[in-house]
Amino acid sequence: MTAQGKAPGAPGLSAPPKLPAGGLRIVALGGIKEIGRNMTMFEFGGRLLVVDCGMLLGKTNSPGVDITLPDWSHFADRLGDIDAVVLTHGHEDHIGALPYLLRERRDIPVIGSRLTLALVAAKLNQHQIKPDLRQVREGERTGVGAWNLEFFAVNHSIPDALAVAITAGEQTVLHTGDFKMDQTPLDGRLTDLPGFSRLGDQGVDLLLADSTNAEVPGFIPSERDVGKVVADVIHKAPGRIIVACFASHVHRVQQVLDAAVASERQVALVGRSMVRNMQIARELGLLRVPDGVLIDLKLAEELPSRRVMLISTGSQGEPLSALSRMANREHQTVRISADDTILLASSLIPGNETSVGQVINGLSRLGATVVHKSTALVHVSGHAPAGELRYLINAVRPANHMPVHGEWRHLRAHAAIARSMGIPDERIMLAEDGTVVDLVDGLATITGKIPVGYVYVDGLEVGDIGDATLKDRRILGEEGFLSILVAVDLELGKVVFGPEITARGFSDDPAALDPINAELVELVEKALADGTRDSDAIAHLVRRTVGRWVDREYRRRPMLMPMVVEV
Repeated sequence: MTAQGKAPGAPGLSAPPKLPAGGLRIVALGGIKEIGRNMTMFEFGGRLLVVDCGMLLGKTNSPGVDITLPDWSHFADRLGDIDAVVLTHGHEDHIGALPYLLRERRDIPVIGSRLTLALVAAKLNQHQIKPDLRQVREGERTGVGAWNLEFFAVNHSIPDALAVAITAGEQTVLHTGDFKMDQTPLDGRLTDLPGFSRLGDQGVDLLLADSTNAEVPGFIPSERDVGKVVADVIHKAPGRIIVACFASHVHRVQQVLDAAVASERQVALVGRSMVRNMQIARELGLLRVPDGVLIDLKLAEELPSRRVMLISTGSQGEPLSALSRMANREHQTVRISADDTILLASSLIPGNETSVGQVINGLSRLGATVVHKSTALVHVSGHAPAGELRYLINAVRPANHMPVHGEWRHLRAHAAIARSMGIPDERIMLAEDGTVVDLVDGLATITGKIPVGYVYVDGLEVGDIGDATLKDRRILGEEGFLSILVAVDLELGKVVFGPEITARGFSDDPAALDPINAELVELVEKALADGTRDSDAIAHLVRRTVGRWVDREYRRRPMLMPMVVEV
């Protein structure tokens, strides 16, 4: 695996010193200053423990990139030191990179809850990897190598989410994973505040806590409140209902199924990940589906629209998702009609606002009614806002605090909350990917930085493209491409053919570049007359001349490919 785009260390931070005996080192390889790619490496006594191993879907500024992985290249020669990977829950930004890590060492034990491991097993089966899976549940303690682990129930937008307390030597760290504090969750599984408080009584040296909603004041409404609104929207819909949500949000799908049964609708699941995940949830008893409710999509298209509901992927506007293809009239089965009601039962991941807006506009253009979080209480976040983060800090009473899982604005808001709860600034670790935090004798300190970047997956290849390639792709997509062919007679010192300029993605006017030809011939022949015989030097002259002219005339900087042929 080759990492690309490694950021230079922050001012004043260099390579970390050797970890003192008895010290515990923590470094995030992804997931801090961004949403996604969550992966944290812990080191103690020369051994390593990984918490989460997630991916980030390709972004608009990474054309052609399918997913982005955390960068563990700094530990590439130490993969044999990893005692286990601990997974907090089954969302892709926490488990999606696991196949790529296990390709490099297949026997790493993977520890997680029942649903998390079931989702992991299905994913790894696609990669033809047979993992060493070790199931745990809340309230359990287990040991692996030098690490003592205790697991706590936390409420999130996927069942079976866990927080983990990690004790190594005399140091204890609590990693919350993603969590919130719904007091009336659909499955009755509350975030274990009493357990956190008991752990706090014993002493927590460092708290790593979810920062996603740190800017949001107050408390998150209950999932039960959402269920009432969703059921009302479904009951009042005049025609077909299409619900888009995360393929992992079992509780939301359960609410929607219950509302479908109450309104005498039959349901078809749309999207490969939705079908797979709900099948896993049914097998584990986490999703209750009455007989006869689920039907095939093709049969759903033959029923009266008032009796049909589709539950689909695509709530984040992913270009290849089922809902996006519906909005673009590219879905092979589903055609949007004017009596359709589209229910977007999810919140926006930061950065996806534009793509989701495009999907909403596409559906609205086709006449459908679109209901989303901005117009009705059809979704609540799975992440704790400021009020709930205060409860957490009061319960745990950590000696040191480290905000994780969020962009810089979320991290700073979380730090402000910790400060307001009496944790001094020097005990608040505002870090980013690659920042090394050492916990020694109960005191956390930022001691250095290791190089980390982005590992891009493009098709079947991992890490074979970098920032230079992505820059070229962006230029091609935004500015276009010009190839300039010039044939020169070196003996005569003349241009004997061309320049022939071929443009792609630059202008529809075939004569747009004609004015540069005479100037280009003149400059090339002058260079030849001055004794230049190096074709590379002439190509450089062609590139510079055309580039300056295009910038002056069009204020654009396309990719230029000069070709000089000697005859």
